Amino acid sequence: MSKKSSHQMWGGRFDQAPDDIMVQINASIDVDKRLYKQDIRGSIAHVKMLGACGILTKAEARKIEKGLNKVLQEIETGKFVFKIELEDVHMNIEARLKELIGDVAGKLHTARSRNDQVVTDFRLWMKEAIVEIERHIGSLQDVLNKQTKAHKETIMPGFTHLQIAQPVTLALHLQAYADMLARDKTRFLDALERMDECPLGACALAGTSYPTDRNMTAKELGFRQPVRNTLDAVSSRDFVLEFLSACAICSSHLSRLAEELVLWSTTQFGFITLSDRFTTGSSIMPQKKNPDAAELVRGKSGRVTGNLVQMLTVMKALPLAYNKDMQEDKTAVFDSFDTLTLCLKAMSGMLSGMKVHKDRLLQDAENGYSTATDLADWLVTELGMPFRQAHHVTGKIVKLAEKQGKKLDRLSLADMRSIEKGITQDVYKALSVVHAVKRRA
Repeated sequence: MSKKSSHQMWGGRFDQAPDDIMVQINASIDVDKRLYKQDIRGSIAHVKMLGACGILTKAEARKIEKGLNKVLQEIETGKFVFKIELEDVHMNIEARLKELIGDVAGKLHTARSRNDQVVTDFRLWMKEAIVEIERHIGSLQDVLNKQTKAHKETIMPGFTHLQIAQPVTLALHLQAYADMLARDKTRFLDALERMDECPLGACALAGTSYPTDRNMTAKELGFRQPVRNTLDAVSSRDFVLEFLSACAICSSHLSRLAEELVLWSTTQFGFITLSDRFTTGSSIMPQKKNPDAAELVRGKSGRVTGNLVQMLTVMKALPLAYNKDMQEDKTAVFDSFDTLTLCLKAMSGMLSGMKVHKDRLLQDAENGYSTATDLADWLVTELGMPFRQAHHVTGKIVKLAEKQGKKLDRLSLADMRSIEKGITQDVYKALSVVHAVKRRA
């Protein structure tokens, strides 16, 4: 790049153009060109307001709006060439607008800064992104609800510490994840409610002396209202942090479910078989069927969590108002959005196509003394025993069963009575996993 001329957009103060390295570190066009629709939409709302307020003539406003629609058409048909030397999507669009309509294009930036422009674009994009994430969460909930209905009677072992604890149904287990996703939805909706304010018109930080109408632009762009404080409008990124936090929490839920699918599909567990559509083979072992989609969902949660930590770190010590550090926010948000939506779709595919081995689930539910708590409860309700005493007695019975290599319901009545003489034949009802599940709400 020549060092003899200044930057065409902001270079009046400068005698030399930026160094090539400065161009590379300063440019964000490879990332923020994704905001072109929102940028043009925001510019059209802005120029309409300038015309309505008499800051531009009606003819100027119409000419600029027509030119912006032409730029939009060029981008969407692939004719537009983004240039790194123009730094970002805003300046690329403005430069092309000037080529199309002449110097009047420069009036578009009246009563506006890139500071309020970029954050307006970003909020517009994130509002749309949240709607899309909600849709994908809803699709996964539908799959989970379908599997839940299909497996209301499918008994499986419930776990704590990854040790068999008590018998439950597969429906109960899967519904837990559906409920987590329901809360994820509300987190995104809460974030959407708070970000639904328009920063446009805050300019660089202190507003403008022009007689603008921020309520008009907010309404035109579908925001609830303008951001009240102009400094806050351009310098805050808590809406980014909220979005990334909601993505990270949702991703962690998917990761937990993915881990269970990995475990359940192993030979050792044998609870499910995943579809060929979401598994891969081995380059050397022909018998392998690897749960790679689940493992990748589990692994990608680290990226989404990392994006949140990155932006918390970026924002933690920035003075008001705008600082170029904030340019890093879009990389983090776009990556989290792309990663989370991909993982939601992959999880829907895995769950909808998995085969459940009911017999194996029931068999494992009968192992591990999973009805021991039911035995303790029986001692309380039938013999009037304090629970702590019942817990102790049950522990001795489990130890005896373990010593004999038997399940609890295979112990003889005499064996159990050797530990607690009040036990009767009725105790065997409490030791049935099917009965144990039915007794619980």
